[in-house]
Amino acid sequence: MTIFRILGSALLILALTAPSVRADDECILDEMQAEVKKELTAAAKAEKSGKPAEIFLAYRAALNDSCMRDKNIEAKYRSALPKLARDLAKAAEATGLLYSKEPLGTDGRTSAFAWIEASGDYNEANRVMLKAVHAKSDDLAFFKTAWEVDGSRPGSRDPKTDEHKPYASPAAYRQELQKIASANADRLMKAEEKDAAGLSGNSGEVGMASMRSMEKLRKASDWMIFLPDGDKLAKARAEQRGDTIMKRTDPMFTQMNAKMYYEFAGSSKAKEKLAQLDKKMEESGRAMEKASKKMEGTITESSAADQKKFKKGTADLEKELGF
Repeated sequence: MTIFRILGSALLILALTAPSVRADDECILDEMQAEVKKELTAAAKAEKSGKPAEIFLAYRAALNDSCMRDKNIEAKYRSALPKLARDLAKAAEATGLLYSKEPLGTDGRTSAFAWIEASGDYNEANRVMLKAVHAKSDDLAFFKTAWEVDGSRPGSRDPKTDEHKPYASPAAYRQELQKIASANADRLMKAEEKDAAGLSGNSGEVGMASMRSMEKLRKASDWMIFLPDGDKLAKARAEQRGDTIMKRTDPMFTQMNAKMYYEFAGSSKAKEKLAQLDKKMEESGRAMEKASKKMEGTITESSAADQKKFKKGTADLEKELGF
């Protein structure tokens, strides 16, 4: 009886100290355990190869498996990833491969940014990204990629709601990007000033100058939207250009160019001017149509009179000749 009592106590202690396993935990399934074993085997093989890229990928695959429950192995892999990523990124950066959309791989085409980003060291990843943006500072599409980099990063978890907050890079990161955007906008606005000089030329020159000017203003606007004040400066400049054209002595031939500027400006004043311009153009159109019909009528009357005179002349000639 005493023996059974001792055994019962021992079993109770084991039950209390053993890790709890939920009945619905899929990780107890044989196939899930086999997958974990496969990943650990792959990691051990990668370690023997001594190749950083293979080790990184194997460690990361194992850590991403929610059924990996060995805390010691997890700690080992997690602590190794940052150094592996830095070494791999350093090698890629040395070859100039700062950023690419290539997935992580062992073929040498993975960028420095991709390695660092995958390790979760976002501050270092931002450094590499900024270096890449500076290398092609006039590439707006790539700039947008850098601007939106936080979108794919998991934020901190709220312990109360268990929700993940959006990740936000330090303010210095966006400030550096804004400097690049501002420099591009300034460059385009200065180039636009040269194009706008043609607005004082003949009506043909106004058309060409307006097209070149608007192209610069639109591009400047695309960069300005990343700045605190947005693209107000580009829109205000466009309204000024429209006003300049409307002061010309040949509005009939150049007002369409002013309309283009006002449409882009979009301010309440610009919309008023645009409405007035549309009204003027409509009135001008009706006046031209009326003048055209009047001229057509005059030509028709003249033609009828000439035709009558011709017929009379022909008849007189025939009479004189005895026909």
